[in-house]
Amino acid sequence: MKKAYLTASILLVLSLYFGFPDKIFSAKNTKAQWAFIKDNITAAKYSNRFFTVTKVIDGDTIELENGERVRLIGIDTPEIHFNYKLMRDAKRTGEDYNTIISAGKKSKNFTIELADGEKIKLEFDVEARDRYKRLLAYVYLSDGRMLNAEIIKEGYGLVYTVPPNVKYSDLFLRLQKEARDKNRGLWQKNIENKP
Repeated sequence: MKKAYLTASILLVLSLYFGFPDKIFSAKNTKAQWAFIKDNITAAKYSNRFFTVTKVIDGDTIELENGERVRLIGIDTPEIHFNYKLMRDAKRTGEDYNTIISAGKKSKNFTIELADGEKIKLEFDVEARDRYKRLLAYVYLSDGRMLNAEIIKEGYGLVYTVPPNVKYSDLFLRLQKEARDKNRGLWQKNIENKP
């Protein structure tokens, strides 16, 4: 494993040195260069390996056996605790805190049903980590389904696209429309706490 990681790192550095225009590697872009390199090394380290999900933090964040937290790219689920985002979401939607937290718990339970204890694989987009140092990934369940897509498809999350990580945004938008049209999950007409 260490040999593959070292080989990937060396190949990445060589390709960066020989394969990109000089303007990318100017003194002005040093921070961006290092972020790009670190993201690619992280992706090489975590790609094409199976990990076990040991904990579901909330509807859109899981924890792996090695302690790494993974934020699912392209989706957002309601909050399950009182925090700044909950206050912001309540103001934006007009829903009260308890309604949002109740919906968040339903989303978390759906993610637990699909992912807790599962062997999963990660797929990365442009950025490998968020500002909280969590891995940013599309998560594939052992049966091949993408967890991110399943949560949206079944109505337990909303599309939340943050460039440059937009690889599956069109798919997610189609799945969200279908979930809303078919009253799935939190979109059910008889449930007050919609996403």
